[in-house]
Amino acid sequence: ILTTIYRYLSHAQHMGDRFLIGYPLRGEWHKGDMQVVSLYVDQKPPGDQSAERAKEFGFTVYPTIAETLRCGTDKLAVDGVVIICEHGEYPRTATGQTRYPRYRWFKECVRAFEAAGRAVPVFMDKHLSTTWPECLEMVADARRLGFPLHAGSSLPVTLREPAIDLPLDTPLVESVCVAYGGPDSYDFHGLETAQCMSERRRGGEAGIVALEALRRERLWEALAAPERQVTRELIVAALARSHNLPVEGGYPTAPVTFEWARQACANSTGYLVEHADGFRTTMLLAPIRDFNYAGRRADTGETVSCQMVLPMPTWGAATADFFTPLVRHIETMILTGKPPYPVERTLLTSGMVVAGVESLSSGGRRVETPQMRIPYHVDPTSTFWDP
Repeated sequence: ILTTIYRYLSHAQHMGDRFLIGYPLRGEWHKGDMQVVSLYVDQKPPGDQSAERAKEFGFTVYPTIAETLRCGTDKLAVDGVVIICEHGEYPRTATGQTRYPRYRWFKECVRAFEAAGRAVPVFMDKHLSTTWPECLEMVADARRLGFPLHAGSSLPVTLREPAIDLPLDTPLVESVCVAYGGPDSYDFHGLETAQCMSERRRGGEAGIVALEALRRERLWEALAAPERQVTRELIVAALARSHNLPVEGGYPTAPVTFEWARQACANSTGYLVEHADGFRTTMLLAPIRDFNYAGRRADTGETVSCQMVLPMPTWGAATADFFTPLVRHIETMILTGKPPYPVERTLLTSGMVVAGVESLSSGGRRVETPQMRIPYHVDPTSTFWDP
């Protein structure tokens, strides 16, 4: 495991502890068929748990990434790598993205693989990097050296309410996600929430050609345009899945309509994404506390919707059970060499974040993205969770 920090409630603690201790699966306690043998921690703020975890579970914390991959020997000595670059103090780019060392650490792994003459599966937590060329290079390196690259967040694989998975080749015309949080963090989660549904549409994913990111009244003015009727209906449908609508007392005193949403969620940020095949994705970061999806079928006119359930730590417990299916998928990928879904999903959503923060930093300018015409298809056997 390579991580920026390892302390209570960090991504590394949530995921690393599941590798060390196990987790509930199908009504039983599951301990994966693998061991954590080495750990690299870049920063050790107050509350760091790496030393105590190493002592308790018998692995070593190494001072460099190269030594972590070699485990004190002169050759590659691991069967899989988990890179968790989330949390910690790092500089920001000119467009406001935190410059986590995802790309740099990945390249160190690539150099170690090249020196060893063999490569092992790699998981990258959340998005790939903060520039499109770096994201492309990472995927190209994995293909060149022939190792599985699995990346992304827990949102696509957490439990859904209701537990729907769109059949492949569903004739969708638009997807909407209404979520919470801010750019350069939760925008990635919201985009993945939509993309894991959108990619199952008829013809597969075609890539994106433009993105416009807007805030507050400019966003709602754009959504009020006549050609955005379907978008408005899907926003209402997604909000109707929320358990945390932004109203005093927790329950609206008037029907939830687009005009209601415009008032109640006035201080929102939105990404308006145009795909190469004419498909649309709209992602709103609104004053709610959950992640909700809605999509429109072209054949029946039906709206399909659900909530991606995020059971947060409560009562002092560090459960955050949405990490469980993600770790399950990582384990399976390392053991079988087969990622649960195409890395192109995370490549595209990483690109959407890059374009989104660029648009926001320029005051909402439309960003053309012809370089992000990345088509892909989902494996028919893929599923969002382990049933």
